Amino acid sequence: MANTKQARKRARQAVARNQHLSAQRSQYRTAIKAVRKLIVAGDKTGASEAFQHAQKVIDSMASKKVLHKNSAARHKSRLAAALKAMA
Repeated sequence: MANTKQARKRARQAVARNQHLSAQRSQYRTAIKAVRKLIVAGDKTGASEAFQHAQKVIDSMASKKVLHKNSAARHKSRLAAALKAMA
């Protein structure tokens, strides 16, 4: 356990930050899973709508530094390729 006052505060902040970032990562992963699920189901219109939502979520996470920008680009690219392959 932290011994100094500032170390105790940093520990509290780390816990709060971890909870916040975990929630954001969960939202991002859920958006990707929704697109993948609709692609597997063969619902092209639903998948394209879910993809648009996922793009917004992915870009938001990248701008907040929850996710690296190259990782965000890779995920968007792979989802777009999977969506395009449905046609």
